[in-house]
Amino acid sequence: MRIWLTLFFLAITFYAFFDCARTPQEEVQKAPKWAWLLLIFLFSSLGAILWFALGRPRKNPGFGGGSQGRGKIIPPDDNPDFLRNL
Repeated sequence: MRIWLTLFFLAITFYAFFDCARTPQEEVQKAPKWAWLLLIFLFSSLGAILWFALGRPRKNPGFGGGSQGRGKIIPPDDNPDFLRNL
């Protein structure tokens, strides 16, 4: 049981480190990217948990499930392209 717990926390640490490394700098929250990488490296599981809770960018916090502006239905009376063609 102890080895499974160790492997679990090790996997979470590696996933958080590489997730942070692949995240663009402008999307990282609360601290610079280098600080998050250092925190994850030095404090492993605690740093990883903090990364997931505070530093990771939020994926589309609004309603809809797509990126902003895509997949959004605009009624014809609010669509400037439709009104221009009348």
